[in-house]
Amino acid sequence: MSTTQIVTLVDFEKPGKQLGRLAIPQSTNTSGWATEYLPIAVINGAPGPTALLFGGNHGDEYEGPVTLLKLAHTLEPDSIRGRIIMLPMLNRPALAAGARLSPLDGKNMNRVFPGRADGTITEMIAHYVTTVLFPLADLVIDIHSGGRSAHFLPLVSMHHVPNTEQLRAMIDLALAWGAPYILIYRDVGGTGLLPGEAERLGKLTLGTEMGSAAQFGVEMLNLTEQGVRNVLRQAGMLIDRAPDPPPAPPQLMAADQYDDYIMAPVSGIFEPFVEMGAWIVAGQTIGQIHSIEQPFEPPTPVSARTEGLLISRRAFPLVRQGDCLATLARPFRLP
Repeated sequence: MSTTQIVTLVDFEKPGKQLGRLAIPQSTNTSGWATEYLPIAVINGAPGPTALLFGGNHGDEYEGPVTLLKLAHTLEPDSIRGRIIMLPMLNRPALAAGARLSPLDGKNMNRVFPGRADGTITEMIAHYVTTVLFPLADLVIDIHSGGRSAHFLPLVSMHHVPNTEQLRAMIDLALAWGAPYILIYRDVGGTGLLPGEAERLGKLTLGTEMGSAAQFGVEMLNLTEQGVRNVLRQAGMLIDRAPDPPPAPPQLMAADQYDDYIMAPVSGIFEPFVEMGAWIVAGQTIGQIHSIEQPFEPPTPVSARTEGLLISRRAFPLVRQGDCLATLARPFRLP
């Protein structure tokens, strides 16, 4: 496997707290020799497991970066059993641009894993995570939200991994988060996801959808930060106290059929008919799309093919054919 080109002065084995950065070589039109920096925090406490925490995988999702930057300042080694490694801005170029994709290479960080040592900057970061950071980790948390494009009911997510013991352990950790929903989901937007690669390597892996850009505020940020703390407590790594009990028992759900993800049949302006949290039956019309090119033609209805709880919905009204408009999920039970 190719050697990474990314350099850091952070010592992953050194006791205590280090706030540093990764240096990624770049060449631009204005500087033949340039460097892109990513912040990284490493906190080593008493001997124990390693948790690897990510925010800013997509640049229009700010709940993760804010949460992890706060934790980097407030967590101290004497309250930790093990090691916590945090990258609060995994896709810092996209975060600075407020964009889902990196403006430096146009790539989606969450579609390029395991990455390439000699690839574009996004691929180089993914390769570093895969070859340097994943081998250190026992627990991986990748904090996402709906960004600009989607509203989500707050949830912790994972794939239905084939290893039942691994799946049960991930669900146990997810239950400790305190979010109202746990979602077992299917990849419909492509392969190369960070959580998928971590799961494949046998890591206990949690993703999230902590609302969306339109819901960014005190309640969602509190749920995100306290959720991370609760998972670390459940894992025996944050030793300040026991995990907080959830306000209500989380619901374990699955969106595991392709048709659970309702795509726009045409382009236009999407008008929703139902709010999130509603139970949708197969054949129900969940909204309609108004044509921009033919505005006085009847709008195109959008119907569900499966049944389930409306757990996410398109946030931005303007849609292109093939955009995801809604996701349906049903109660799930482990075999």
